[in-house]
Amino acid sequence: MEADSRGVTAMGAPAVPTARSEAGHDLIADLVAAAGSGVIFSFDLAASTLTWMPGLDAVLGMAGAAADEVCGRLTRLLEPLALGAGETPPGRDFELEQPIEGAGDRPRRVRLRVRTVGHGDRTAGLLGVACAVAADRAPGEDLVDLAERYRVMVELSPDAICVHEDGVLTYANRAALDLLGADEAHQLAGRPFTDFVTEQPRDEPAPPTGPPATIGPVEAVLKRLDGSTVAAELVAVRTHNAGKPTFQVVLRDITARKAAAEALRSRAALVSRVSDAIITTTPGGLVTGWNPAAEAVYGWTADEALGRPVAELLGAPADLAEMCRSGGLVEAAHRRRDGATLTVRVSAAELAGSYVLVCADETERRRAEQHYRTVVAALDEGVLVTGPDGLVESVNPAGCRILGVNAADLVGLPSHTLMLFDEDGARISAEDTPSVRTLRTGITQNGKVVRLRRPDGRDVWVSLTSRLLSPEDPARRSVVTSFTDITERRAISARLAHDATHDPLTRLANRTLVLDRLDRRAHDRPTSVLFLDLDKFKVINDSLGHSVGDQVLRIVGERLRRCTGGDTVVGRLGGDEFVLVTGEVTGQDEVRALAEHVRVVLNEPIGVHGRQLHLDASIGVVLSAGDDRRSAEDLLRDADVAMYQAKTLGRGRFEFFDVALRERLQRRLRMEQDLRDAVQNGQLWPAYQPVVDLRSGEMVAVEALLRWTHPTHGAIPPGEFIPLAEESELINVIGKHVLKATTRELAGRRSAHGLDLHLKVNLSVRQLDDPQLVAAVQDTLLATGLPPGALCLEVTESALMRDHTAAAEVLTSLRELGVLLAIDDFGTGYSSLAQLRRLTLDTLKIDRSFITGIAESRDAAAIVASIIAMAHAVGLTVVAEGVETADQLDLLRELGCDQAQGFHLGRPSAATELFGAAL
Repeated sequence: MEADSRGVTAMGAPAVPTARSEAGHDLIADLVAAAGSGVIFSFDLAASTLTWMPGLDAVLGMAGAAADEVCGRLTRLLEPLALGAGETPPGRDFELEQPIEGAGDRPRRVRLRVRTVGHGDRTAGLLGVACAVAADRAPGEDLVDLAERYRVMVELSPDAICVHEDGVLTYANRAALDLLGADEAHQLAGRPFTDFVTEQPRDEPAPPTGPPATIGPVEAVLKRLDGSTVAAELVAVRTHNAGKPTFQVVLRDITARKAAAEALRSRAALVSRVSDAIITTTPGGLVTGWNPAAEAVYGWTADEALGRPVAELLGAPADLAEMCRSGGLVEAAHRRRDGATLTVRVSAAELAGSYVLVCADETERRRAEQHYRTVVAALDEGVLVTGPDGLVESVNPAGCRILGVNAADLVGLPSHTLMLFDEDGARISAEDTPSVRTLRTGITQNGKVVRLRRPDGRDVWVSLTSRLLSPEDPARRSVVTSFTDITERRAISARLAHDATHDPLTRLANRTLVLDRLDRRAHDRPTSVLFLDLDKFKVINDSLGHSVGDQVLRIVGERLRRCTGGDTVVGRLGGDEFVLVTGEVTGQDEVRALAEHVRVVLNEPIGVHGRQLHLDASIGVVLSAGDDRRSAEDLLRDADVAMYQAKTLGRGRFEFFDVALRERLQRRLRMEQDLRDAVQNGQLWPAYQPVVDLRSGEMVAVEALLRWTHPTHGAIPPGEFIPLAEESELINVIGKHVLKATTRELAGRRSAHGLDLHLKVNLSVRQLDDPQLVAAVQDTLLATGLPPGALCLEVTESALMRDHTAAAEVLTSLRELGVLLAIDDFGTGYSSLAQLRRLTLDTLKIDRSFITGIAESRDAAAIVASIIAMAHAVGLTVVAEGVETADQLDLLRELGCDQAQGFHLGRPSAATELFGAAL
């Protein structure tokens, strides 16, 4: 029978030999001879395609049927023969008879004779012949025999085989019963197959719809009846039983195989990941194994190393047999591929006639050990190692230098032979030396400072630390002691500590040490504190220079040290301030005598650069009783308050502290803070006092006078808060505030009422020192619109005479703005008319102290007349202050005074009271 080109392909062309090839003719001849008359077909396992010759429809009992129907029936008939076809080598024959439906529902049978075909040892498909069975044969008997043979084969199979239909187990052989932990078949029959599968195969293919299909092999985890699990490999074949799909499953226990594979993977991973080179060789020394670490250590890749002599790759002779006989562990010098020398510890062992080498590269460790020895030898820090027996094992050169001994003289001696003393000077016993304590307890002794006596008798201070050399090995408790010579550092620290608590100029105690002694005073004993401030020392500094001032301070410090007892603390707090703290002189009379004695000592002339200088001091005294709980800072503060009171009362004296002094000072501090708030809160306001022309009797000017209405204390006198402002920087802020407010007020009044009035505003000493004064005056005039000639700025005589040159520069700049200038309180200072002329003033104001008695005292009148005459002589307008009576006013008019002001002419009042309604 020849191949017909009209063959049908279900899923593509066949991939197996056809009848047109020579091999195909031989194969077809064999099949036809065995099966008799029939139709040839082929099945491609990879492509899942069927191809057949004409006439197959008739053989299958479906003459004239469509190709798809023929393909479907042949596929079902071939399913039993497809079991394991892919794993069966080519050239194997299979035969099967199957019942089919014939025409008129008459049963028929067909015989399938197939052979596996492929390339080499791999099956690619099936080639077979289908033929109808003769009607006179009894195929049933043959099939019964075949089924019996198949059943016996399955029952005796060492592999577990079971069958499930619609997922329910219907059969299990003896091996399957054992695998699943059952004694009898009824324990498994009727149960879902999935009851025994805890982990389904991950990539299970879909059920076949074409040719016969095999599922697997796949791995799964089976659950036995006793609850234990077992790893298995599954192969499932789909068949039909009475038209129902049935699966025949072959189960194979692979637990041992997986364990062996895992062990092999672990060993391979270990070999590939260890840092030591692992090399295997033949008995003759040819390399058969070369792990990645060997590649890294020796520089040869595995491909290059395999098959080569191991000695060639190690760069050194390698008698492996002798190495094993001598113990299998040696240290050797090998060479890398690039010629670098390696220090290697080699372990060799014989294994099944071959050799295994484990080569640990210790090059870096040996190099590190050498570096460590070199570093320790080069350290400036001493290092001494004591063994478990307490004997010195080694000491580095720095240790020998610090200890003053040779290494040979010290090694082998007990470590406690070194003489050590603590910081209090007590000898440290042998049991308490740091190294012995660490050896006994294992506890590190950190930063111990001890004094060590060298064999030559010299003492050195060292800071040492003792610790276990190998804390992870408690069985061998060697101790390493490191120590540093801190003798010089300790001396420097002592000097620094002294400098930190002593004044560098006088070498007396500084504020820190004074406070420390006061804090450490015995609270059950009285203490006296004398706070000294040299009077007018600034004059010496400014006139003779700071070098002379420093010399004077040193002499004062030495005198104070000599005139007090040994337990008295004499200190300099800074500048020209000194303090005495004593617990020996505590009674009031005794302290009074001590203060007088100190003043007498200080009053003795001091000869400096041929000059005889005389000093005095203002002294504040605090007596602290035994139960006094004031702090050191409080005592110094109170003594300072008392000293300030002594200066206020005239200098060159002493005052005892009392609580009233502190309260007055605290009130002063509170008042200063309130004054700062007053500027921001609008509590300051200007009052205006009229200035009257004595010829016309008309008001020609007003003087602006600052007033403060305190929210709690009411009106605060100017004599109380003005000095506070002048002592601080507030006077500049307040002065600018007053200048802006008064010029704005007067400019508005002049414009609204057509008044020709001048405004007089006072300038303080600190305002003259303000570099922004001139600019502030100019900006104010521009902002308010007041003509410069309507503003007269008044400066006190004492302020002008304090720094005549600087004052003249400021006044000249102000005069260039066009404002008028006046000297206030004339007669209270020491100015001359010549000086007044150089200042280009416009007005002179006679101080009220000269006006008070002018009507009753002829001398006072003469003085005032002289002042008026001199002022007129230099072109100054004269204003008399403090006119309280009509008699004073009449006399001033007779003397030719130009203007006057005082309570008789008008009291200071608010602008609304003086001028009328507010603008």
